[in-house]
Amino acid sequence: MTTTPVPPTAPPKPSWDPRQPVVRPFPWLRPTIRIRLTLLYGGMFLMAGVLLLTIIYLLAADALRQGNVLPFQIVNAQVQVTPGSCEKLGGTTNSGDFMRGLEQCMQHQRAVALESLLRRSLLALLGLAVIAFAFGYAMAGRVLSPLGKITRTARRVAGTDLSRRIELGGPDDELKELSDTFDEMLDRLERAFTAQQRFVANASHELRTPLAINRTLLEVHLSDPGASPELQQLGKTLLATNERSEQLVEGLLLLARSDNEIVDRKPVDLAEVASQAIDQARTEAQAKGVELRGTRQPAVVQGNGVLLERIALNLVQNAVRYNAPDGWVEVTTETQPGQAVLVVENTGPVVPAYELDNIFEPFRRLRTERTGSDKGVGLGLSIVRSVARAHGGRITAVPREGGGLVMRVVLPT
Repeated sequence: MTTTPVPPTAPPKPSWDPRQPVVRPFPWLRPTIRIRLTLLYGGMFLMAGVLLLTIIYLLAADALRQGNVLPFQIVNAQVQVTPGSCEKLGGTTNSGDFMRGLEQCMQHQRAVALESLLRRSLLALLGLAVIAFAFGYAMAGRVLSPLGKITRTARRVAGTDLSRRIELGGPDDELKELSDTFDEMLDRLERAFTAQQRFVANASHELRTPLAINRTLLEVHLSDPGASPELQQLGKTLLATNERSEQLVEGLLLLARSDNEIVDRKPVDLAEVASQAIDQARTEAQAKGVELRGTRQPAVVQGNGVLLERIALNLVQNAVRYNAPDGWVEVTTETQPGQAVLVVENTGPVVPAYELDNIFEPFRRLRTERTGSDKGVGLGLSIVRSVARAHGGRITAVPREGGGLVMRVVLPT
């Protein structure tokens, strides 16, 4: 008894767009390494300054205390004191009272001097701490600049641009070693990815020729008026199977091509693209009793018109084929700040949210796996996602209340 192997589950989808920088509402509150290094540098300087200030204060206090001991005595003195300081000494004639007053005056002057020293030292420490934090922030940025370059390169690579390399210069330290290791990993990934694309493209091209020959032979035999009904039925079945194989090959070719970032871009109106897709799917929609509707506002993007038309056509065809009797498909386009939006909404069976994770994977369908469906070859949504990514955009699927899906494609303008 043979068991059917379980297909591998798809990897989890990232919750962020790797080609766009992550924007946070309060970037200064983010505990980045640069901020932490700045706090470390500034905190160490502040602790050293406080320790140094404490030592200086204690030494100054001890020096002033030792200087308060008078090695002489004054007998029968008449002293005039400067107004505002040591008024008790003024007019003193008794030597004992004079010496006690002089000692109190010196203690008061010592306290005033220590207070002035402490106040000025704290102000100086505060100013130097601000300078130290600013200097530490600048130095931390300079030290971490290679990490910023690595991050920017990794973000571009995550956006399907595997040709990027860090090529970090400077001393042969840990950061350069990390950069070189990352570049070597990118070399291996690019070679593997290029080899995979080349294999898919070559295999698809090689398969197109025999499939075209098979189609021609089958059409010739079907055109023979002397063929028996059984042979006619067999020929139609084989022709339908051959057509399905041709669609699969064309889908693989398009998927291999759309995985690359679009370089040659031209202005394309999503409203026009969506209208053409609706016209192509209208016959199938009428046969299934599905209403096509929606308002399409001009939404111009920079991209490849053929690939963008394939996005709209695949979404509309899926919405028509996976629909309910007497259902509808609503196709709308609109512009938002910095982006254009294509929305395809349809009625249909209720789709659980947990089943949406794998519908963009090749050869996967809702509630089915790689076989058992006559509605397509299982590459439609994979091609849509790949083309959207190649244009710097994204696609999301949300279950619709009452059944069906809301497919939303967002492309930069």
